[in-house]
Amino acid sequence: MRYHYEKPAIYLSLYGERYICEHPIYNSCTLFKIGEKGLAVIQQRFNAETKSTWWGEVDSWITDDLYLHPGFKEYFENRAGDCTDGLYPTVTVRQIMWALKMKPIPRERWETVFDRREI
Repeated sequence: MRYHYEKPAIYLSLYGERYICEHPIYNSCTLFKIGEKGLAVIQQRFNAETKSTWWGEVDSWITDDLYLHPGFKEYFENRAGDCTDGLYPTVTVRQIMWALKMKPIPRERWETVFDRREI
């Protein structure tokens, strides 16, 4: 039996901010910043009417759990970087959850994945 990360009944979203940019893959993301370094995290969305997907910011109910995870600081140090041309290093929510050994959010059949580390 598989277990997935479930949305809590009560949650706060104190960490991470919505960041608007002109990345080739997404227009907005959740940005975690510590000092001058930042890490953009994206999540895939689905529009049932047009049957299209797009990448955007992470659900607000998961941002604090990511940031407060004991392994986040080390992961951030390894993957984060300075802003270059308005863009920060980017990871998907699944990449960071797997790296932190968190239960993943349920996978939808329409989801795509990146086969490379760098986005």
